[in-house]
Amino acid sequence: MVPLGDGNPTRTTAIVNYSLIGANVLVFLHEMTLSKSQLKQFFDTWSIIPLHLTQSFQGHANFGPYPEWITLLTSQFLHGGFLHIAGNMLYLWIFGNNVEDQLGHIKYLFFYLACGVVAGLAQWFFSAYSTTPSLGASGAIAGVLGAYILRFPRAQVLTLIPLGFFFWTIRLPAYVFLGWWFVQQSFYGLAGLGARTNIGMEHGGVAYWAHVGGFIAGVILGPLLGLFA
Repeated sequence: MVPLGDGNPTRTTAIVNYSLIGANVLVFLHEMTLSKSQLKQFFDTWSIIPLHLTQSFQGHANFGPYPEWITLLTSQFLHGGFLHIAGNMLYLWIFGNNVEDQLGHIKYLFFYLACGVVAGLAQWFFSAYSTTPSLGASGAIAGVLGAYILRFPRAQVLTLIPLGFFFWTIRLPAYVFLGWWFVQQSFYGLAGLGARTNIGMEHGGVAYWAHVGGFIAGVILGPLLGLFA
């Protein structure tokens, strides 16, 4: 399922949300200018490498020019390919504007980054000795989705459903669309705990626990920062 729009236009200009989208796009454009070896070094430096983060928490020396915890922030602006960033920015564009409208610009920026940090730590917790880089804005965006489902549970989300070679559109309440998304992420995360699979970060796939952690962070932080004020 892919969201195409919603029924809750913002009352103010979501300058922070648009700026976040712009920052992600600019970083991705920079990635495209790098050679394969340069891109690997770039990811190794600025994405979360769970083993390095674990060792830094244990008091070992940093592996890069900056403290390892910095990657909990910088990794939020990195993406592994066009489809990766396109999907993330679509969700951020659709759902982030309304959450910023409710929280205000400054609190929304703090909220977004904090959800991303919690998401990164959630993924690290379940793969503390992995050497596979973890990167992307999806954990922070999951926090936005968590806040959105609380504040706009009945907003209608125009959803694109592929049916073979055809596509079907249907409007679903946000609590159905986003609730099902959260159930999927939780299921895949739990499945990855029981066996070695191809759907977890250990194998370079999707960091499902980052999605779960970010979503829960959004559900908790949103009301604390004035989501319903």
